[in-house]
Amino acid sequence: MDVEWAPFFLDPSIPPEGRTRAPRTTPDTPKSALEERGESLGIQFTRGRTYTPNSMLSLQAGAFANEHGTKEQQHEFHKAMFKTHFTEMGNLGEIDTLKELASGVGLDAEALGEALTDERYRLQVEQEIDWARSVGVTGIPTFILNNQYAVVGAQPYEVFEQAMEQLGAKRLSAGSSEEANAEEAAGAD
Repeated sequence: MDVEWAPFFLDPSIPPEGRTRAPRTTPDTPKSALEERGESLGIQFTRGRTYTPNSMLSLQAGAFANEHGTKEQQHEFHKAMFKTHFTEMGNLGEIDTLKELASGVGLDAEALGEALTDERYRLQVEQEIDWARSVGVTGIPTFILNNQYAVVGAQPYEVFEQAMEQLGAKRLSAGSSEEANAEEAAGAD
């Protein structure tokens, strides 16, 4: 299975410098379904955010990673951005933050900084955002499977199983040679 990261500008009304805001939850607010699902997968959503960065620089950084990184670096870079934003409440609207994350996954941080400063990937990102909107993407995450089906939102595993069945994918039996070959081809450890 090949994963390709694509940008989506969730809130274009946020100015380039970001926006301060009141926290939407308190420690006493019951956990949302997303928080509970994330927690079950080892993902922590930190509460109390008082600042929302503009994500255009991070989307451009993702395009840089897609062009200059291996599949593993691309995945690790996106994972690092998610952790920085959702767990550490870092500012993905700062070039230095993005350079640090790039360096941490083995990408050329200085080249990324130059690309972000001169907005080398901005037009590409804007065109990809337009494409996402044109095919009906309205929120994140959205998973487009085989260019035929879209799964919108952080859905349970069973939703993906159903979508794969609709695409005609066959379930592999545990320990089958086909499964081992698929994992090897995907670079699984």
